[in-house]
Amino acid sequence: MSLLELQGLTKRYGGIVAVNDVTMAVEEGEVRAVIGPNGAGKTSLFHLITGVVKPTVGEIHFGGHRVSAMPAFGRCQLGMSRTFQITALFPEMSARENTRLAAQARDPKRWLPLGGGGVFAEAARRGDAALERLGLTHVAERPAGLLSHGDQRLLEVAMALAQQPRLLLMDEPTQGLSVEETAQAVDVLAGLFAGGGLTVLLVEHDMEVVFRLATKMTVLHRGTVIADGDPDSVKADPVVQDAYLGGYA
Repeated sequence: MSLLELQGLTKRYGGIVAVNDVTMAVEEGEVRAVIGPNGAGKTSLFHLITGVVKPTVGEIHFGGHRVSAMPAFGRCQLGMSRTFQITALFPEMSARENTRLAAQARDPKRWLPLGGGGVFAEAARRGDAALERLGLTHVAERPAGLLSHGDQRLLEVAMALAQQPRLLLMDEPTQGLSVEETAQAVDVLAGLFAGGGLTVLLVEHDMEVVFRLATKMTVLHRGTVIADGDPDSVKADPVVQDAYLGGYA
């Protein structure tokens, strides 16, 4: 069984079909990008997978569990973690405190009346390790709200990594970054993914970023999957060219 399996996943808002009969699998160790034009249903698909919204019809299985009706926090406890299009940080807290809190949120012992010191120490260790992996140790004590936009985007990835996810979902990780910041962020992420041990589902508009990072791609158009495969085959697909890439190749 794949780590993540979507079967006939559909989300309707009245007469609007945001996600239409999507069937997709994400394997352990895969870095899969979901691409498509604006309004294709990419973020809606992320919301369905992570439990922000419930599907109209269809099934979601994660790590052998049926999670279609499970709330978002339950999926997090099973090992899903995500970043958002609009960065979600605690701006007045330091980068280190942000990652510590993220790690602590997934610790099953966090509610025990005794032994809290051990939970805090482990959360701090995991948070510091995540900051180091993202190259943010030098800004660990700075308030998150005072970091550059590029470092804020990477900090949110560090917060997700501190939860030691089985599946990392990243929604537009380079959104709002300058060309230079994007190049720096992609270098960091490429190094992170090359280290292995991560399974990633990525939404991204920048095709240079997608082709640099992804090992597999799924293309959505009007909520429907129109292509699925490795980057080269998807890039060469005439249906994808017509619907999205517009002669990119």
